Amino acid sequence: MNLVNLESVSHSYGPKPLLRDVSLGIEAGDRIGVVGRNGGGKTTLISVIAGDLKPNSGRVTHNRGLHVGTLSQGDDLDPSLSVQEIVLGGRPEHEWAGDAGVREILASLLGDIDLAALAASLSGGERRRTALARLLIDEHDLIILDEPTNHLDIEAIDWLARHLSGRKTALLVVTHDRWFLDAVSTRTWEVVDGAVERYEGGYAAYVLAKAERARVAAASEARRQNLMRKEIAWLRRGPPARTSKPKFRIDAAQALIADEPPVRETVELVKFAAARLGRTVYDLEDVTLHAGGPGQGPLVLDHSTWQFGPGDRIGLVGVNGSGKSSVLRLLADTVQPDSGRVVRGRTVRLAHLSQELGELDPTRRVLETVEEIRKFIQVGKKEWTASQLLERLGFKGDAQWKVVGDLSGGERRRLQLLRLLMDDPNVLLLDEPTNDLDIETLNELEDLLDGWPGTLILVSHDRYFLERVADRTVALLGDGKLSMLPGGVDEYLERRASGAALSARAASGASAPTPVGAAPQEPETGLSAKEERELRKELSRLERQLDKLSSREARLHASMADAAADYGRLASLDTELKDILAEKDTIEAEWLEAADRLGE
Repeated sequence: MNLVNLESVSHSYGPKPLLRDVSLGIEAGDRIGVVGRNGGGKTTLISVIAGDLKPNSGRVTHNRGLHVGTLSQGDDLDPSLSVQEIVLGGRPEHEWAGDAGVREILASLLGDIDLAALAASLSGGERRRTALARLLIDEHDLIILDEPTNHLDIEAIDWLARHLSGRKTALLVVTHDRWFLDAVSTRTWEVVDGAVERYEGGYAAYVLAKAERARVAAASEARRQNLMRKEIAWLRRGPPARTSKPKFRIDAAQALIADEPPVRETVELVKFAAARLGRTVYDLEDVTLHAGGPGQGPLVLDHSTWQFGPGDRIGLVGVNGSGKSSVLRLLADTVQPDSGRVVRGRTVRLAHLSQELGELDPTRRVLETVEEIRKFIQVGKKEWTASQLLERLGFKGDAQWKVVGDLSGGERRRLQLLRLLMDDPNVLLLDEPTNDLDIETLNELEDLLDGWPGTLILVSHDRYFLERVADRTVALLGDGKLSMLPGGVDEYLERRASGAALSARAASGASAPTPVGAAPQEPETGLSAKEERELRKELSRLERQLDKLSSREARLHASMADAAADYGRLASLDTELKDILAEKDTIEAEWLEAADRLGE
């Protein structure tokens, strides 16, 4: 069944046409990923499809009664409403609490958010998850998502991909997260030069199909050029030469394989890195670190010892709040450990890309801003000029002469990253470098980092980028240690699913921080400090549940008294009361078991 149809749709802002005579349709069950450069028209396309934007010309037809759910990059949350009111509206608690699907959405997206909290008090990431939960709880014929993975950690992105794959709803999603695209989409649309190119399959299939199209186009151009040369030769010498037309018999797949670029030369890069860095890069010796400063805030590292060597390419993972950025700041020497020692190599030349970018002079030109750092840089075996690197990262032609003050957030991010690389560092600390970067720019950045020799420590929620650039995965699992994960992100998700990974705040619990230099004390119960914190947290959660159930039980008793003459209503209330009492019994048993383990 056709849900949405576009006929000869065109739209432009000023002189630039973003859509030009676009005709396409969305069928029930379609799962479409939309890709393209920033500013290329992706958001315009989905706004036209959703009916939020009227195109300059053409026709947009929606199936009668079509129910469209949209997640835009901004949100319209009423600051005076609570999270529960925004997400669940006026639904009675017994209705949504008894729905397993709703409970799963709430637990996966809003598990660490108080449902009674007002929207005005939420952070940007919490607002994003609240808007996403509100959308997913409702039923739709078509779901349109614009950058849904923004502000989500790896675990939440993995859950969202599985959730969307399990829904029968048609899906249209704009995202720069290539792993997510591959996980949820079965078709890919590329918005380029005002047109929409369509491909079958997710991101991986799109890359292969696009490469094959480019190969065929190149072969066609070669044939055309060859015919032109022959025509010119014939005009010059009279009778045409008796030459046969060239034959193209190379199989497409073999042509792609034959042209496959070499993989990252890890051994050579490590050897080069060791020559530039020496043996020592960073040695953490018995380090204790709190996120808010000595003895303040959640505990990130607890008497941890670790070594970062020359040529290491490490992806650092953990839930939001686990302290990943704090570890990068520790290595960058912008925060000091509570105790222990951080030994830095004498030859370390550091570049740290944080989430809070430094200010750029808004009056300078883009090229001038880069050339003031350095005009040439050696990446691997190749020398690049500032202009060449700018072009690789999306600043083509006249864009290099734009004033910095006119750049978008994504362009500023690219410029700041390039300035760091031009400073010729041998250690890179990258904190969410993919924010606001489109897929083409990400591909260029990955290719650039492939030939960069040095030590790289990366924090990113972009799983594709993380696995593409890093060779090893290290995790903060809430136990105060850095843990090597041979199985990479998959192993991390397995540990999260088993409850073995916590945020630093959750791991710290409500207990006071351990004094600097003091050894952690084992409780008299025989439990570790971490186990005791987790049990106390569980007791608190169970007590809150019991309080809520007791309130519902009291309300039901009052309702039953009012409905004494309505036997149908009374029977329904009695059934609900029995369910509540059974749930209370279960929770009370869990509470008693936890209290017994604590010796209380």
